[in-house]
Amino acid sequence: MATMTAAEKRAEAKVQYNAFLAVCPSQRLLAQVSGKWVTLVLSALGSGPDCDGDPRPMRYSELARVLAGVSPKMLSQTLRSLERDGLLARTATATVPVTVTYELTGLGLSLHQTVRQLKTWSEQHRDEVTAHQEDFDA
Repeated sequence: MATMTAAEKRAEAKVQYNAFLAVCPSQRLLAQVSGKWVTLVLSALGSGPDCDGDPRPMRYSELARVLAGVSPKMLSQTLRSLERDGLLARTATATVPVTVTYELTGLGLSLHQTVRQLKTWSEQHRDEVTAHQEDFDA
């Protein structure tokens, strides 16, 4: 039996990722990126403030306006988490006061496409789901 390097072991384990298994790292990542505010932040940053445009940097206050209902604490935590995961970049510009913008990285843009489809689906099918819920509850 040949000895494998640590990199080879990681590569082999990566091929065997299965998000259905509790110990799989991809399951933790799926939980992180599927949160309500993560989904909405990625969608907003990937579509601009009007949610129909091209991706562009947004300031914290713009995001807070677009994401009605998010608390300042939750928005800050979500932005920090996405920056840590490499999905968005935070840029501080030396102005008075300091201007901070957030924009999706290449990795974030690749996830945005999926998130945007989920957001669109939920908007298109909300009435249908509500009707099914009312039928079920009756």
